[in-house]
Amino acid sequence: MNGAQALIRTLVDAGVDTCFMNPGTSEMHFVAALDDVPEMHSVLALFEGVATGAADGYARMAGSPAASLLHLGPGLGNGLANLHNARRGRVPLVNIVGDHATYHAQYDAPLQSDISAIASSLEGWVHSCTDPDAVARDAAAAVAAAQGPPGQVATLILPADVCWLDSSGPATPIAPATAPDASENAIAEAAAALSGQGAAALMVGGAACMQDAVELAGAVCANSGANLLAETFPARLQRGAGRVEPQRLGYLAEFAQAQLAGLQHLILVESSRPVSFFAYPDKASDLVPEGCQVHVLTAPGENSVAALSQLLERLGGDAEPVRQAAARPEVPSGSLDAESMANVVGALLPEGAIVADEGNTTGLFVSGATAGAPPHDWLTLPGGAIGFGMPVATGAAVASPGRKVLNLESDGSAMYTFQSLWTQVREGLDVTTVILNNSSYAVLEMELARVGASAGGEKAHEMLDLTGPDLDFVSLARGLGVEQASRATTAEEFAEQLAAGLATEGPALIEAVVPPLL
Repeated sequence: MNGAQALIRTLVDAGVDTCFMNPGTSEMHFVAALDDVPEMHSVLALFEGVATGAADGYARMAGSPAASLLHLGPGLGNGLANLHNARRGRVPLVNIVGDHATYHAQYDAPLQSDISAIASSLEGWVHSCTDPDAVARDAAAAVAAAQGPPGQVATLILPADVCWLDSSGPATPIAPATAPDASENAIAEAAAALSGQGAAALMVGGAACMQDAVELAGAVCANSGANLLAETFPARLQRGAGRVEPQRLGYLAEFAQAQLAGLQHLILVESSRPVSFFAYPDKASDLVPEGCQVHVLTAPGENSVAALSQLLERLGGDAEPVRQAAARPEVPSGSLDAESMANVVGALLPEGAIVADEGNTTGLFVSGATAGAPPHDWLTLPGGAIGFGMPVATGAAVASPGRKVLNLESDGSAMYTFQSLWTQVREGLDVTTVILNNSSYAVLEMELARVGASAGGEKAHEMLDLTGPDLDFVSLARGLGVEQASRATTAEEFAEQLAAGLATEGPALIEAVVPPLL
């Protein structure tokens, strides 16, 4: 058994049985070994950013890591943006990066680079294996590191000769660590803050956005009068009729400040202190109101369910959390714009759907329109690096067969990782993609003014305009193998096409032509 065979067998034995990849020459022994370990589901992507984003989406839904396989430093560089999103979302991911053979590195071949330095920017686990007898143990360690808690990107750098040389065989998986409990002091401090004077709020993030924790957080708020908030872009939020849904903190600093205004106590549950996404002239970066005390109930990776249970017990009371009522908007007619598009989605979203939301400005109304839809999962952009939606939808579909995946995708972001459609067709994935085509980087049109860069002249606006030539997403989708591809210009057309896409198994794409919201 060579190193590659031992590596893949160890990954499968440790529960990592899916690998999204864009391999090159240095990974050919890994590729050859896939036939020797048929339990590994290997998924080809045409771009490394699709592979890393799909591994992210898979792990968000499976709750356990997938692997990505990348080619040397440039391949890692191509996949870095979606690895950044996984890092910020604390998503477990085993990232395998092929390297030159150990003895070849001295010759400084054209693709030689400092892979460790690039991978270290992800602030996760990084290790380079130089011994075929150690590669299986290193793989087991990578899986355990990725699982955390909290989840993280674990990068295993794999020289080519480590793969082709004989090894001592697979290694025993390492049991993942259990989430540590919050301190007694943290629970007591939170209880005192909620029992005292002044307005208070709980803000959940990370794993605390799952319903087992959110239900308890909602009960804590119901029995203390506190507000229930969530971080702006949760990796995964379970929502819909009958569920407790926190109010997500606004993306724009002004909106977030309005939500936080008047608070005397802010209790963080696996979330970070709220800050502005960007710096703006003469505006605050730290969004916590003056005089508000910030308390940490649980840090990322700590056992939030146990901490919230103990906090609720200390508070006493039997008030039930506020649950979302079942409600759907009517299917609209007439012009297609951001609001009518959102109402169509809210009217038709099926139970158990998984929504990968990169709708950006055009998606502003979708969250409200779908709040009372049947229970579903919502996946957002924790790291802010665009081009995540289509790959994450791809990985989520691989992890969740039998569930419909809906990808709401802005036009500019779609062009970063549009190759995802090819993988969806190849794998027969049940993903309906809605391209929200307003022919502009509309969010940057807004930011041009907000950062104090003046109104911008003709050349400035040309850099934010996606016309000349116009993007034809229907033709692009068909060129990648998506046969069910259509364009909607009215609310009626969009409703008809979305219903058809949701009713059909396999990939479908709808280009929804909408005016810019801003």
